[in-house]
Amino acid sequence: MSFEALGLHASIVKAATDAGYTTPTPVQEQAIPAGIAGRDLLVSSQTGSGKTAAFMLPALHKLALAEQAPVAPRGAPGERPRFKAAQPKMLVLTPTRELALQVTSATEKYGTQIRRIRAVSILGGMPYPKQMQLLAKNPEILVATPGRLIDHMESGKIDFSQLEILVLDEADRMLDMGFIDDIEKIIAATPAGRQTMLFSATLDGMVGNMARRITKDPMVIQITSSSSKHENIVQRVHFVDDLSHKNRLLDHLLRDETLDQAVVFTATKRDADTIADRLNIAGFSAAALHGDMHQGARNRTLDGLRRGNVKVLVATDVAARGIDVPTITHVFNYDLPKFPEDYVHRIGRTGRAGRNGLAISLVNHAEGMNVKRIERFTKQLIPVNVIEGFEPKRTASAPRSAARPGTWKPGDNRTGAKPGQRTFSKPGAPRREGAPAGGGYKGSNPRSADGARRTYGDR
Repeated sequence: MSFEALGLHASIVKAATDAGYTTPTPVQEQAIPAGIAGRDLLVSSQTGSGKTAAFMLPALHKLALAEQAPVAPRGAPGERPRFKAAQPKMLVLTPTRELALQVTSATEKYGTQIRRIRAVSILGGMPYPKQMQLLAKNPEILVATPGRLIDHMESGKIDFSQLEILVLDEADRMLDMGFIDDIEKIIAATPAGRQTMLFSATLDGMVGNMARRITKDPMVIQITSSSSKHENIVQRVHFVDDLSHKNRLLDHLLRDETLDQAVVFTATKRDADTIADRLNIAGFSAAALHGDMHQGARNRTLDGLRRGNVKVLVATDVAARGIDVPTITHVFNYDLPKFPEDYVHRIGRTGRAGRNGLAISLVNHAEGMNVKRIERFTKQLIPVNVIEGFEPKRTASAPRSAARPGTWKPGDNRTGAKPGQRTFSKPGAPRREGAPAGGGYKGSNPRSADGARRTYGDR
């Protein structure tokens, strides 16, 4: 099936073709015709399934049909311009800044052939004057994180009386982050006759309850594909004795010749900065990404990743959603995530666009139960791998499976470093906060983890 066969406007089909899109994904095949027909949608699909195009293409189709409608005058000639609240036709809510920027970028790509269609991002970390300039253009499409959007609503800068389409992207994540009250307030400010499309990894529990309240006779789409179980991603667990062992093993694995680019996930912002610094000293091109960075710095880091200037991105869970870089071949869980759902989104940063990927978790022996929770959630057993020269001295608390030999085998030398090359686990490296003397690993301080639930987590 082609995009043209889905009933899309010719200008959108051309933009999709120019962007390299050939055939729609399963979620797009079902969601686009229903979206064009004006149906409310409840869609369960995993990251990497093409859901951004699934909700944005039918929305752009509607806007393209109205493109030739006369534009209302802004004011009488000579009248002094005054700020008027923006009245978007479409609102997309996302849990993180990175995802909001990704959706906005994709929208600009899909709408290259449509005149007078503007899409802007309103999110935390961006200066208010810049956002006021964007809102003053009265954009048709608004992509926002809930916290910052509430700010502009309460100050009268945004009016949703003309809103036609509401999209909740990754609704499960927004609820996990504590945005439920903000979402309810935003929805209450939108017209009852709007079209609502909700996308989530699951439609159960709290997400399902909210979905039933905010939609009318929705079409339910549940996509089960190879990507939903990440069948194109090889998953591995490496048990480590302590922090020193973990650092040496990470250094070795990052020197794998098959590695193009990698993301290393940490539990805390401080660890992201510290590990990125150590990796740079060890000769890697690394950069940190976390919520304490200004938006400009985050944008520069992501741009460096997309251009290939950054080989190893060390990030907290703020980066687990919204990063779409096909050349990421490896994902490392330096720290396991708090929630199994975050594990799925973390490893989904590799294996993009039909490619294969490798996801490795460096696990302390005491964290065996956390691995089992992830396995129960994904309904997949994660094999344990042992590399010669890096064997743990201790054994896991419960029997585990063994990895198949020969798959994704790194170099045979102990560190993988070339003669004279410094390694990540150099002697005298600063000790991880919370670790006992001698490098023993106690895990991360949960109070400072980015995954902590908070009401305005991405203002």
